[in-house]
Amino acid sequence: MSSPIEGLQFPVNPATQKPSTSQTGKAIVSEALSLVDHKISQQAAKEKDWRKNYPIYFKALVEQGIAKTANPITIAKQGLHKAHHSFEFYRNGEQYLLKDVIQVPNIAEFNTIILKGESQEQPEWYVPYQGQKLQGQALLDQISNWEQRGIIEPSHAQALREVNAHPEWFDLSDRTMVLFGAASEAGPLTWLAKWKANIVALDLPNAKVWDKILNTIQKGNATLYAPSLEPINDTTPSYDLKDKLGANLLTQLPEIAEWLIKFEQSLDLAAIAYLDGEKHVRVSMAMDTIMSLVSERKANTSLMFMCTPTDVYAVPKEVVSAAHQKSLDRSTLQKLLTKGISTLSLKHFFKANNQDLIRSDNGKEYGIADCLVIEQGPNYALAKRIQQWRATLARHDGQRVSINIAPSTTTHSVTKNPLLKAAFNGADLFDVEAFSPETTNAIMAALWVHDLRNDQSVANPENQLEHPLELMMEGANHGGLWRVAYLARTALPFAAIYGFINDKIPLKKR
Repeated sequence: MSSPIEGLQFPVNPATQKPSTSQTGKAIVSEALSLVDHKISQQAAKEKDWRKNYPIYFKALVEQGIAKTANPITIAKQGLHKAHHSFEFYRNGEQYLLKDVIQVPNIAEFNTIILKGESQEQPEWYVPYQGQKLQGQALLDQISNWEQRGIIEPSHAQALREVNAHPEWFDLSDRTMVLFGAASEAGPLTWLAKWKANIVALDLPNAKVWDKILNTIQKGNATLYAPSLEPINDTTPSYDLKDKLGANLLTQLPEIAEWLIKFEQSLDLAAIAYLDGEKHVRVSMAMDTIMSLVSERKANTSLMFMCTPTDVYAVPKEVVSAAHQKSLDRSTLQKLLTKGISTLSLKHFFKANNQDLIRSDNGKEYGIADCLVIEQGPNYALAKRIQQWRATLARHDGQRVSINIAPSTTTHSVTKNPLLKAAFNGADLFDVEAFSPETTNAIMAALWVHDLRNDQSVANPENQLEHPLELMMEGANHGGLWRVAYLARTALPFAAIYGFINDKIPLKKR
């Protein structure tokens, strides 16, 4: 006998009586486009091969977003409205629209467990990189190296220099930072635990997960706040806590929202939870719902997101010029080889990264960096787009929003896909760098601190942007993907081949 459906779910297709991720994705993207381009909106709604052709419509979201400075807000409002009126929440056999989830009856109350770290060390920051702990001048030299090679954008380099120059920013004893998916491999937990932060950790009720979180906290100087449905007294030994803590974002969404709303402190909410496949969309919607509910009830709530580089973005004109120059600077042999392969493959491979500039109504021209990877699928793209929409809309409404593109990182969730693992191994063939998790963690945690501490940051809504999409352009660490000479996904198979070979027989890049 199958168990009843519980928690946040994709809507059921009336024709099949089964959930359809493609139908839902199409409907949300179509609605997002409906007021800015009716024709492409209708085309998306009628798309017969969403799994293959979804990049067309995600690129259209960016194209239309660039055209008018009002469009990104319209797109975000339409897309999020459709999503919250589409997804459903089930509790005890009753069905609710996600937008009404806080009206679920008999919401249980979490107990709050507080645990203080045992370290007395002062906060410090360094970047683990290729076996070294980069600090001081060595770190500044590496930042310059990444910037000169086009691995990171100048605004990202400048943010890292700013935090390096302000070590006092890393004392986070005045911040209460909520981590959705606290044990995430690419998340900032390890660093926040060294920076005296008040950490509100949310992750699944899983002993292995909480053993990791508790050990990290105990080694550091931070304070942990964790949820538990059962009362726990002060005499409970810490080694027993791992079996008693945790909350499920998908099934205990209203409980989590109510728990967070009751915190007296202002909260910094970080949407870093990740799940595979269609669950990634659902967990993104869960985080989005909780963020919205908490933000409505608690003033001074800030939001944090980490974007993926394998997406499609509006980019400054200078980035388009740099990609074009990289194409011109290729060796004669490389030009001949890639042109031959492109011709033989009917231009499926090594497609030139030629992007027309789009003039916005603000008088500026922007390009598009289309780095979508088909293999990651439309659910992944939708989950990350939901986060961009919320960030764009929240900042527009006056919230502080930290949203930065994190580099391609060799986390377990990425490297368990053999193609992506091999492609990252061979990424340097195209002047792209994939980062280890410990390097990404250190850099992105520092970027969050920068966005909270530096009032000149674009995270601060008082700093006017010339275009809402510049929020995602600033502070980007795309690992070089924006400036590749080819459309990234058309070079991926050859990066993978190079990576497979290099893994077996290490080659020297010439």
